[in-house]
Amino acid sequence: MEEAHNAVLLTWRRAWWAQGFKPVILGSAEAMSNPLYTELQVKRLEGTLQTELSMWLAWENMGTGVLCHYLTLPMAPREDPLLVYLRHGEYPQLTRFDKWGNAMFIGSKADITAAVMKALENPELKAQTAESKGPKDFISAVPEDTFKVDKSHDALAFYDDNVITTKYPKIAKDIVGNGAKGLQILNELVVSHLHSTWQNIFDEGISVVKPEPDHMTHAVSPAKKLATFLAQCPTSPLPASCPPNRPKCKPCVAATPLKISTPKAYRNNSGLYTIGTVPHPYTMAVLTSFQDEIDIPWIRRKSKRDLWITSLTQHLMGTGMSGAPRLVKFKEAVASELGRSRSLWVTAEDDMPEDLDWHFGFTIPRTVTDNGKSETPVPGPERRPKVKPDIKDGPVPLDEDLKREQELLRQAKDWEKATKRKTGTKIRRSIEAWNLADTEAWKFARAFLARNRVERQTWENEEKRYAGGAGAERGKNEGWGRWFDD
Repeated sequence: MEEAHNAVLLTWRRAWWAQGFKPVILGSAEAMSNPLYTELQVKRLEGTLQTELSMWLAWENMGTGVLCHYLTLPMAPREDPLLVYLRHGEYPQLTRFDKWGNAMFIGSKADITAAVMKALENPELKAQTAESKGPKDFISAVPEDTFKVDKSHDALAFYDDNVITTKYPKIAKDIVGNGAKGLQILNELVVSHLHSTWQNIFDEGISVVKPEPDHMTHAVSPAKKLATFLAQCPTSPLPASCPPNRPKCKPCVAATPLKISTPKAYRNNSGLYTIGTVPHPYTMAVLTSFQDEIDIPWIRRKSKRDLWITSLTQHLMGTGMSGAPRLVKFKEAVASELGRSRSLWVTAEDDMPEDLDWHFGFTIPRTVTDNGKSETPVPGPERRPKVKPDIKDGPVPLDEDLKREQELLRQAKDWEKATKRKTGTKIRRSIEAWNLADTEAWKFARAFLARNRVERQTWENEEKRYAGGAGAERGKNEGWGRWFDD
């Protein structure tokens, strides 16, 4: 049971983290740290009211913020007005959500404290028993005007027993009251809804950008594989179902997965998710020249300056602009509030980040599912119709070129490691000086990923102080290394 609870809490934490929040799981220790806890104990309450008052004491001890049930999850674009409002962290009035009971509250420290005091001062609490007419929960224990009631909460999904029974009757018996097995099924359903919501937001597909595409196939291969995983239909106990807050969603169909394209340039399109691979200028030079010997005369006389970022931003800024303004657009795509929710940028020389599930907010499938289309029986691959490449997605490389390309990419990765040991520094300084914008783009993408990783790890360590580290990833992270091996 503990493992099932932990899986549900982990899903909850990932979903909120991906939307820009720092979710903390509170327990009885936080309630007991509140000076008002002694007063609560004197009341000798039981049942739901005791639990909810303890929950509010824990929240009051933390201060201004959001009190959220672990079955309440964000399922909307990052720029949704409610999510934007919640992220700002300024709440002028204590608020609850219509018809949701204790699913979620928002408020300032002062308003939370005032509400707790009103509840504890309620004279009917003393007589609270199973047969009494006293308050049964926190909302009924405080005056009606304590809360502002918000009727608009379409950005959030709440999976209580009533929602499960009403909206998902086919699997309700498998979930409600079925212990650990029920929680596991519910968690699978929630993860599938988070994934399908993401797919609905980016209904125009996934763009794996491939500037100067002739010899960049292996460089963008990990990004292409990640896009394939994201385009898969998530495993679900009820495949055609929609989240409770999005009844008109478009369920994923294996026969028609999300479109994946590999354009040469970046497009700022809200319905398109972008996965970018940023090469170091040396890697770019080796691959585009298709030669393994790069020297200073070649850099000065034959190579084009800032080739990668010029190609990447040609759709946005044309061909006559210098590298500096292009770099501004690139940084906006990587790190702005909208850009970071619509794209992922990795470096060509490094492994894929191990915490991608936290970036996207759901468990990403690690396998490619069957699309249901029949193939010509073996031994007939040669009789299958030739696939015509999409001209807009670039050329299709020959097998011998792919092999050579793989060797050059491996050489570039080895060179990157070698320059850290003070060898090849002259070539490095020269090629970076010749490609200032490309170098800055590479450094920025790498630093942004590193900062996000450190920020999450720091938060993880701090969050372990609460509720005994519930909702943490158990054991060694599965990671992504072997999924992106060529």
